[in-house]
Amino acid sequence: MSDDFTEAQASVLIGTAEKMIEIWNRLSPEKQAALLARFGSEENALAALVTTQLVAPAKS
Repeated sequence: MSDDFTEAQASVLIGTAEKMIEIWNRLSPEKQAALLARFGSEENALAALVTTQLVAPAKS
């Protein structure tokens, strides 16, 4: 497996990460606290959100 991304893959990853950061910022403090308790850090919580978004089936 390569650690290199194509331009398209990088664009999707960056766009998804930006959306997840926007979502994080809109979460209530209680929901943020719950995610922090589960994942240990904001970075880990965001990584989980991004991963979930990237592997989720496409909605039609």
